[in-house]
Parts: sequence; structure tokens; C-alpha cells
Amino acid sequence: MSETNELTPAETRVWRAFPRGESVDFSAEDEDPALDEARCAERTVRASVLRTLLLKAPQEEGEIAALKVTGARITGVLDLKYATIDAAVQLNHCRFDSVPDLYGAKLRQLDLSNSVLPGLASATLRVEGVLRMTDCRMRGPVRLGGAQISGALFMERARFTALDDSEPVLQLNQATVGDDLWAPEIRAHGQVRLTGASVAGRINVQDGEFDNPGGIALDAQNLIVGAHIRARCVRTRGRVELRGSRISGRLDLLHAHLSHPGDTALRASSCVIGELWLRGGDRIEGALNLRRSHIEILTLEPEMLPEQVHLSNLRYTVLSPHEPAERRLPMLEQDGGQYEPHSYEQLMAAYRHVGDDDAARLVQLAKQRRRRTTLVWYGRLWGHVQDATVGYGFRPLRAAGWLLSLMAMGSIAYGLHHPRPVKAGEAPDFNPVFYTLDLLLPIVDFGQGSAFAPEGWYQWLSYVLIITGWILATTIVTGVTRTVSRQ
Repeated sequence: MSETNELTPAETRVWRAFPRGESVDFSAEDEDPALDEARCAERTVRASVLRTLLLKAPQEEGEIAALKVTGARITGVLDLKYATIDAAVQLNHCRFDSVPDLYGAKLRQLDLSNSVLPGLASATLRVEGVLRMTDCRMRGPVRLGGAQISGALFMERARFTALDDSEPVLQLNQATVGDDLWAPEIRAHGQVRLTGASVAGRINVQDGEFDNPGGIALDAQNLIVGAHIRARCVRTRGRVELRGSRISGRLDLLHAHLSHPGDTALRASSCVIGELWLRGGDRIEGALNLRRSHIEILTLEPEMLPEQVHLSNLRYTVLSPHEPAERRLPMLEQDGGQYEPHSYEQLMAAYRHVGDDDAARLVQLAKQRRRRTTLVWYGRLWGHVQDATVGYGFRPLRAAGWLLSLMAMGSIAYGLHHPRPVKAGEAPDFNPVFYTLDLLLPIVDFGQGSAFAPEGWYQWLSYVLIITGWILATTIVTGVTRTVSRQ
């Protein structure tokens, strides 16, 4: 090509260094404040020269060719579409004036650390080693959808922006990473898309910022992660979408700030997660959706919970930190006003898992009270009776208190005014205590209730004692039966 016959001095340096894998560093020239435009032009390299070099340059025997350039200004489009490049490519601290086109390319290694690019077109890219974008400044969409990276993907402190929001600023949908995705302190102003991506190792976005107010900040539906996601101190404005994801290790959101007011801030529904940590951060601004997910260990701090929490059909084995039931129950009442019995059963099982039976009973009592609000009027009335008398069977001592109070009242009343015997001369000696017990306990017969017949208001008192006794007996049996069936 004509470029190889008319190389500039800068391009000649790169051309000669490539076969031996030597580095060419133009960055030292930038440190001289007295440089004029002519001297700055000495570090300019045409993208077409780099393309020819990578595709057609001769190799030197006994040497490993590599493109290692630092501090260059690269003009034109670096077009490596569908190319197979055997040499490592390192373009560090470089400035591109056009978007490189690496669609469908196959590279051994690609390092763009500290470079500034107007975007990157690299969908279905294949990298046999690692892909580095550490400290990069991307000022347009980075398209890595369907990319296959055998090693790790490094994006520490990378910045992703775009002139408009017509597409995500970083696209890794359906991408495959054979090792870690390492991106602490990443900054993304626009949507980041990881839908259907697979990362064999860890994802680290600690101290990262994902900013897309009013939209989806991080779209990671159906994401598969072989280890952990470390997202401590992450800050998001916009929805974090994890629906259908599979995270073998933990999703670490300690000290995170999640904000999407008026909508869902975090949706991790239909997920399978080893551990989810939501603790130590600010209160979530927006709804939290964990519906239908399966989480082995759920670390959920009540102070982080928003006004809307959706937990229907959520399954977890351990709930930490251990909190009194009174602090956990409000989150079950924040699911849009709907009654979700499974949520109460799951919380009760978590308390029983750690041996806190008292808290488990409080949860069951709260469940019955919540269910009562869904019944017709007579069902609610009967529920209030069960609650007031024996606490739906979970507070049996309350029934004993009622019985003792009623027995004392009846014993005093009938002790002061003995009812007349039904058959004079055949009735046993009257005992006000056992007479009252005969009225109160429907399955007990001391021979007093049938032998005497009260009159006047004492007769009405006997009716009240009989009815109350039946109610207490029924509620006690119902409550005990329910409690035994839960064991």
C-alpha cells in the first residue's frame, strides 16, 4: 500500500519496532511545554498504517512481533473488521480521532489502557488473552455485545459517556468472559448492558457509579456469574435490573446507594443467588423487588429497606442480621398492600432455623391478623374473637386468664345467690366453683350444672358463661391444631 512507501518518522519508528515486539513511547514528548504544532504532529500515526502493519508486516525469525505504542495520536479509522491478528496489540495513552472497527476480529491480546476514544465498535470480538481498558475515556458507545474474552476484562477507573442516550454507553450483552470482570471505580453516564453475559470468575465494580436517571442504569438480566459480584459503595441513579440472573457466590451491596425514585431501584426477581448483602448503605430510593428468587443467605438491614418491598415467593434459608420479629414484620406489609402468606411462612421458617421460636410465633400471629383483613365481615368478627381470647392459639396463657376471670366472677355471683335445685331432695350439695366450671367447660361434668336452675339475671349469666366457654374451647382447639400442624 502507498502508506508503507510514505511513512512519517513516527510511523517508521512503529514499523521498525513491531517485528521485534519493542515499545515505542511518544508520551515523553508531551511533557515539553514548548512543543509547537509541528512537533506534536511527530507523534501522529495513521490508523491505516497500523492496519497494514498488523495484517501484512514481515516477521523476524526468532522474534515475537507485537504492536506496543504509547502516547500516539491515531488518525482515521482503525479497521480490523473480521481480521485475525496473531500479535499482541497495546495502544496505551493514545488518542483516537475515529471509532476503531473491530467487529468480528480475533486478537491475541488487546490493551487500550489510559487511551481516549470516541467509541469502540467491537461486537463479536474474540480475544484469546485479556482485554484491558483501564483508565480509558470512552466518549461514545462501546459495543462489545457477543464478545468472547478467554482471559479477564479490566476496566478499572474507566469512563463511559455518549453524546446522546440512543443506545447504552457500554454493551456487553451476550458477552463471555473466561476470568474476572475487573472494573472498580468505573463511571458510566448512560446505560450499561450486561444482559445474557457470562463471567466465569468475579465481577468487581466497587466504588463504581452508574448514572442514568429515569431509565435503566445497569441492565444485567440473565447474567451468569461463577463467583461473586463485589459492588460495595456503588452508587446508581436509575434501575439496577438483575431479573433471572444466576450468581453462584454473593452479591455484595454493602454501603451501596441505590436510587430510582418513583420506580424500582433494584429488581433481582427470579434470581438464584448464593448470598445477597444489603447492609450499611443509605435507604434505597425506589422499590426493592426480590420476587420468586432463591437466596441461600439473605443479609438485609431494615434501615436500608424502602417504602415498597416485593417479596412474594422469595425463598431464603438464613436471614441476617438476627433482628426481633417486630423489626422484620413491616417489610411484609410493604408489598403494595397485598396479602402474601408465603412471605410470612418464609420469615417464620428463618426464625425457626436459628431456634427463635418466640419470634416465629409472633410472625404467625401477624400472618393471621393480616389474613383477617381479607375476609368478609363475619370472618373478621370471628378472627377478632380468636385474637382477643387466645391470640389465634399462639397465646394460650391468655385463654387461661379468661377462664380464671370468668370462673371467679361466676363463683362469687353464685356463691352469694345459690340457684334453686331442679329436684329438691335429690340435688347434691351446691358448690359455686364447680357449678361455674360445669357452665364454662363443655366437655366436663361435675354434676352441678344439670342439678340447679338459676333464675332472673343469674340465668342470663349462665348463658353468657356457656357461650363464652364454647368460644374459648373452640378457639383453643383451633389454635392448638394450627400450631401442631406447623411443627
